[in-house]
Amino acid sequence: MNAADDLPYRIRRSDRASRVRVSVDALGDVEVILPRRSPASAAPAAVAELRPWIERRLRHADTVRMTLAARGATVPYLGTSLALRPEPARARVHRSGETLLVPADAARAPAAIERWYRRAAAKEIGPRLDAAARALGTTYTKLSIRGQRTRWGSCSAGGAMSFNWRLLLAPEPVLDYVVWHEACHLRVMDHSADFWALVRRHWPEYEEHRRWLRLQGSTLVL
Repeated sequence: MNAADDLPYRIRRSDRASRVRVSVDALGDVEVILPRRSPASAAPAAVAELRPWIERRLRHADTVRMTLAARGATVPYLGTSLALRPEPARARVHRSGETLLVPADAARAPAAIERWYRRAAAKEIGPRLDAAARALGTTYTKLSIRGQRTRWGSCSAGGAMSFNWRLLLAPEPVLDYVVWHEACHLRVMDHSADFWALVRRHWPEYEEHRRWLRLQGSTLVL
């Protein structure tokens, strides 16, 4: 770990990077990505140049940490809270009412919980997407559940649909908005006025939920 003045950061060299980049993740870890041939001095220079932006991101990360701390021994699920109950010898997460039975092994639990959310996302999103496609008079070719870092959903030109499992950590109407957003791309692939008019026709509150994702999306982590 390096530091520019009092701001710690990590350096990672990349053969694929064509320029110096700085990233700040949801929990406040700062990383400087350097092209393989860049001098080490490029890292502190980039951090110094981008310090105001980095500090804004770090303040936001503090908000994320407070949100996670406030959950206690629970996880969000479409606007409700599920209590976590560790059980010895358990390997696979299971939901029982408003309780999530999870492995007692703290090293295994996070990955097991994520796998459960991915399975649940397929069950929650599939019927919603089917209904939206029928209402739009169209079809899709495939549904994938992923863990993209920067995208909530996508629709390919061939009709392949992808959604981020972390949407299950959001209120239910936010998930519904993203499903409608991507389903509307089956009819209009761009973000033109025609596209947004189509979204509004089927999900009139879309602006509220789009704004929620922009402001709160970084808190959708476990």
